Amino acid sequence: MAGPDRGGHAGGPAPGGPPPRAGRADRLSLRSPRGPLRRGHRSQAASRVQGHTPGADRYVEREPGNDRDACFRPGRAPGFRRRLTQSVSNPTKHVVIVGGGIAGLATAFALQERAVEQGVSMRCTVLEEASEWGGKILTRRVGDLLIEAGPDSFLSQKPWGLELCAKLGLSDQLINTNEANKKTFVYSRGRLRELPEGLVVLVPTKLGPLLRSGLISKPGLLRMGLDLLLPARRSDEDETLGAFFRRRVGREAFERLIEPLMAGIYAGDAEQMSLRATFPRFAELERAHGGLIRGMLAVRPGTGAAGGRLGPSRSMFVTLREGLGEMVRALRARVEKEGAALQTKRRVEAIRVRSGQPGIWTHDLILHEGPPLAADAVVLATPAFVSAELVRPLSPSAGELLARIPYASTATVSLAYDAAQVRHAVNGFGFVVPRVEARALLAATWSSLKWSYRAPASQTLVRCYLGGVGREETLRGDDATIVRRVREDLARMAGLRAEPAYTEVHRWERGMPQYVLGHLERLDAITTSLSAYPGLFLTGAAYRGIGIPDCIRDGSETATLVIRYLTGGRVGTAKRA
Repeated sequence: MAGPDRGGHAGGPAPGGPPPRAGRADRLSLRSPRGPLRRGHRSQAASRVQGHTPGADRYVEREPGNDRDACFRPGRAPGFRRRLTQSVSNPTKHVVIVGGGIAGLATAFALQERAVEQGVSMRCTVLEEASEWGGKILTRRVGDLLIEAGPDSFLSQKPWGLELCAKLGLSDQLINTNEANKKTFVYSRGRLRELPEGLVVLVPTKLGPLLRSGLISKPGLLRMGLDLLLPARRSDEDETLGAFFRRRVGREAFERLIEPLMAGIYAGDAEQMSLRATFPRFAELERAHGGLIRGMLAVRPGTGAAGGRLGPSRSMFVTLREGLGEMVRALRARVEKEGAALQTKRRVEAIRVRSGQPGIWTHDLILHEGPPLAADAVVLATPAFVSAELVRPLSPSAGELLARIPYASTATVSLAYDAAQVRHAVNGFGFVVPRVEARALLAATWSSLKWSYRAPASQTLVRCYLGGVGREETLRGDDATIVRRVREDLARMAGLRAEPAYTEVHRWERGMPQYVLGHLERLDAITTSLSAYPGLFLTGAAYRGIGIPDCIRDGSETATLVIRYLTGGRVGTAKRA
């Protein structure tokens, strides 16, 4: 569990939004939750390399040709095109998706599915400002090394990632974590301490192993045990993660155990983050079972995850043999084969809306270069602060609300070592670091021990994660400075003092949305503010889930709303948690 793994470490599906309001269009897909207008995103996430020069990125997109404005290329007759052109009485609708990350591509994929299912004549265009697809999913081959600059896996217990892999024919490429190296550690009070048996999600359920681990003092364990006696909170009012966990299990257990695991997911400050928007299940368990530990014991999962109809039993986190970039590649190829126009290096400057027949709107997307692009519906799959600038001229209140969704900046640092030099360091997946330790590292993962096919046997690949809310100073300086900080912490914490043969830094400025207290209420207000523009939709990690499965689900539900709008159905506001 060590490491950031922003691709799917969110603890549980976020709850649905507030109760329905009659007559209000829903611009957000109200279920748990990357994008051309990624100003300051992909451009600042480009690799900074030390050591030998890496090979070309396998996932760099070619520059668009002159025919890329056309939804269907000359000389091609994909099945989707044939099906759509059979109906000449129903005018073809044009949907433009702004953002070519996992949320945008998943939306395009689901739109094509829904259109075929419901007989809707539709064409789709996906615009991406960068030269690459995938947003923060960025897989690189450097010699024999496979480096994940963004997320390295996704949560199998949320089925939407596995389902998409199955539809794309990637199920046989999925790999589990290596059973031989399952240990994860916490750096606490000067040494690495193994995470104890009985940890369910973030919550310890066995006091004996926790006592033997040395992570929590005896007074801290006694305070944690009070969770079994304390009454449940009666109020349904939201609270911060920090307030909730201190109330249930005490300050020490929160600071030394729960906070570092949570920070590896959100890179956030638990004193600001909303319980209902991040881990609503914990509040539900408290209400249903009277306490947190008792609730976790009642719902403790089995050893496997997401087996049965999705294939063999999976480890909690899974990835693809050739990296998560394979999911992006396959998804892009599928939507393009089915007729979508995918265009890179296309920046949207503004959106203008004009009305035609009653209830019918046309959206003109003003591009940085070239003529405006007309659309019947627009999906913004961009970071909230980018979407804010696009919707502000239409709805100043929605623009302001979107701009208030905070983001954290992070960085990943990959280091390759001679395997013989690091065998003594950590016999496991890696470790996390509590905020109270005041170190640069948030987490470190021994990638080539956690996953197969990441490095040859002669090398060990280590992936480090730093930055986050309140730790921005660790990102200051050039890449050499950041590598030095990381190596100092690896030496201090893991005894790893060897000189790496290769290092690579990837910065993600404003890359992690933060679900702070009031987040769900803000989403409800955004929905209300955009109700006058029923053909404009929002999706992505900024809203109801930051993980890869969450973004896939949100894109799928957004596609359902878009099709409903295009066919004249009212876009409902039903709560879908």
